[in-house]
Amino acid sequence: MDGTLFQTNKILEISLEDTFNHLRSLNKWDTVTPIDKYRQIMGVPLPKVWETLLPYHSIEEREQTDAYFLERLIENIRDGKGALYPNVKEIFTFIKEHNCSIYIASNGLSQYLKTIVYYYNLDNWVTETFSIQQIDSLNKSDLVRSILDKYEITNGAVVGDRLSDINAAKANGLVAIGCNFDFAKDDELSQADLVIDDLNELKTILPKLKVHN
Repeated sequence: MDGTLFQTNKILEISLEDTFNHLRSLNKWDTVTPIDKYRQIMGVPLPKVWETLLPYHSIEEREQTDAYFLERLIENIRDGKGALYPNVKEIFTFIKEHNCSIYIASNGLSQYLKTIVYYYNLDNWVTETFSIQQIDSLNKSDLVRSILDKYEITNGAVVGDRLSDINAAKANGLVAIGCNFDFAKDDELSQADLVIDDLNELKTILPKLKVHN
């Protein structure tokens, strides 16, 4: 979802600023908002995010911060401050017309994902959306495996912008398609089977892969 379908950067900074302003009001933060550090680790599960951004805070404080951040993200999505990447609905329509199923596997939390899916009507194309919360290991490779098992998928591709997506594809015998979008890193993309700069490029790639699931 983040950095591949949804332009998280449009709501990330304002939501993070809201959150750290909240921490400042509680006298639990007294320096600048660590937006750059967050951008560097974008894509990891949120518990690991707060371990990184709030290393000296208690687990309880991190959990409270996480809950507040989620509230701000959801509110900003509902206010229309976010956006899908160009051609998301167009490529989804193309994929469905070619008898392929679409699943979202994300490190985002369930409520956050549901808000995006609902706001942009992604259920018109997406069979099911899966959150890392559904997997005890918080490992995207395991999350993708659970999708393959549930839907008895034998071949397909994982399209994503971060190493966790590429690793999830390779660990499960799928094609790894890297997205050279906002949060992508060259050293991570170099490990993908293919790299795209626009989702519309999938129109020529997927038929060649003979992906049916």
